[in-house]
Amino acid sequence: MNDPQAPLDAFAALLTPEGRALLDEVRDTDPADELAVATRLRRDHPAGLVSAALGQARLRQRAAAKLGAEDARRMFFTPNGVEQSTRASVAAHRAARLAGLGVTSLADLCCGIGGDAIALARAGIRVLAVDRDPVTAAAARANAEALGLSGLIEVREADVTDVDTSPYDAVFVDPARRGGRPAGAARSASLRGGGRATGGRIFDPEAYSPPLSWAVETALRAPHAALKIAPGVPHEAVPPQAEAEWISDGGDVKEAVLWFGTEPGLVRATLLPGAHSLRGRGLANPPVRPLGRYLYEPDGAVIRAHLVAEVAADLDGGLLDETIAYVTADELQPTPYATAYEITDRLPFNVKRLKALLREREVGALTVKKRGSAVEPEELRRKVLPKPHGRGVATVFLTRVAGAPTMLLGHPAG
Repeated sequence: MNDPQAPLDAFAALLTPEGRALLDEVRDTDPADELAVATRLRRDHPAGLVSAALGQARLRQRAAAKLGAEDARRMFFTPNGVEQSTRASVAAHRAARLAGLGVTSLADLCCGIGGDAIALARAGIRVLAVDRDPVTAAAARANAEALGLSGLIEVREADVTDVDTSPYDAVFVDPARRGGRPAGAARSASLRGGGRATGGRIFDPEAYSPPLSWAVETALRAPHAALKIAPGVPHEAVPPQAEAEWISDGGDVKEAVLWFGTEPGLVRATLLPGAHSLRGRGLANPPVRPLGRYLYEPDGAVIRAHLVAEVAADLDGGLLDETIAYVTADELQPTPYATAYEITDRLPFNVKRLKALLREREVGALTVKKRGSAVEPEELRRKVLPKPHGRGVATVFLTRVAGAPTMLLGHPAG
């Protein structure tokens, strides 16, 4: 029979002087060397502590990409905490927005291992960080201490639905959006609703834990609130009282946020780094027009926010096809919201013709992009460049132009 206290005891052991010394010793252990390292360390330390230290070292290595190596090497993680924690740049952006709204105290509900609480505290905001899972709450508390922020972060082990948020200027909710967790790993209230959850992401906002409807009700009682949701959330699920912001970092869409107490009904796309923010203007769908000299690929946050029309209008461009999020224009104009390519060739979909053209151009490196095509990019690359050679570089777009399967060959503009 499993001891429910065992995971917390194992984590607590890492915080002892012996545990911390072991963590320092195994910090840079290569996964390939773990067995040999474990065998050596078990001669002088309890086997469970050695396993916990090596596991924590692996989690810290994984977390470095999200949180930065300097913080990750000092922090404590759970497997779910690494997977679900907010990227540091995104958390810092959100914290800066909240601080700019005049927020000085905030209830962070479903705080996980404390990544957002850390960013909020660094922005000067006093934080109550709440999580129901004992190990997760212990990790958040240890992280606040490890980073010198325990004076601004109070960690409470509790069900978020029992927390009185009225003393705080703002509420932040990051509900769990994955199913199939082991017992004791839930980050807040138990899963409710009928969302699809078989160990992967949950797509129904009412199947979040806690459900989106509960989070919205909580947000509406606070002067300001931010609710972190999946970027694939249907736009019709966004409540009318909220501003909806889609955020990408380095071109990868990371999350969406519902803001309360800002501008109800506003839709925006924010691109990091640099915090470029495109505001929706309620424009109609862009017109379909002939292929111009340039093709623009909008950032994923722009597409998720349904703001391709705004980008097209700013570029004096239009769509190649009414169902495809590629913008075409005759002039090259700089924009942070889309990547520009100069198009050199347009072909009907024909693998042999593309292969011959690449050979003629001495292309040795090919990037394959697609929208509206069932062809797998890697499969096409193998067919047209079976033995890459040549110094040429090209990008091919597999898409539709006015409904017809088309290949567009070009290269990054500028």
